[in-house]
Amino acid sequence: MAKLKKKQFDVITIFPEVVLPYVQASILGRAQKAKLIEIRAHQLRDFATDKHHKVDDTPYGGGPGMVMKVEVFERAVQAVKGVKARVVLTSASGKIFTQTDAKRLAKYDQLIFLCGRYEGVDQRVEDHVADEALSIGDYVLTGGELPAMVMIDAIARLIPGVIEKESLVRESHSDEGYREHPQYTKPPVYKKWKVPEVLLSGDHKKIEEWRKAHQKE
Repeated sequence: MAKLKKKQFDVITIFPEVVLPYVQASILGRAQKAKLIEIRAHQLRDFATDKHHKVDDTPYGGGPGMVMKVEVFERAVQAVKGVKARVVLTSASGKIFTQTDAKRLAKYDQLIFLCGRYEGVDQRVEDHVADEALSIGDYVLTGGELPAMVMIDAIARLIPGVIEKESLVRESHSDEGYREHPQYTKPPVYKKWKVPEVLLSGDHKKIEEWRKAHQKE
């Protein structure tokens, strides 16, 4: 096992080309260039042993669609897993991911996300390969790549240096129960749509009171 030098995220998927453009842009891209984090996408088919690189098969008991195989996920995890790692299966039936989960998962040196496709993933992946299964909402997507990227984005920004510390304190879903308030910028009037006068007053006490009174639910 290679010793990890930075916070590392590994995404195991049959569509790594979906993941990389997003994580290489903006804040996540800058954080990688600064060597605060590393995000890698692995092609699941590389861990299949048959000549066709098959990652799925028909379900036992019958039914529609194809089910992704346990052995390819297990081999992929063993190949990339380092010390103090946590393996997360993205699953529509998993626990709903929250900011509390983001803070908990940010403590690991490495996070490995397993992305399903087709009709689903062999249950033995959740039972024996992954440490937990997480969902980002009560709806069904075509694959687990978007949930993986959502969770990586939420977790990575909590790593020191990725986001300014002040921004993390004053944002929605913090431990203090803070909720975002309406934000405005120049011009003060646009098409007769005005910025609230109190925000132009320079009275910091009144501004803070206004912001607390207008926190979004």
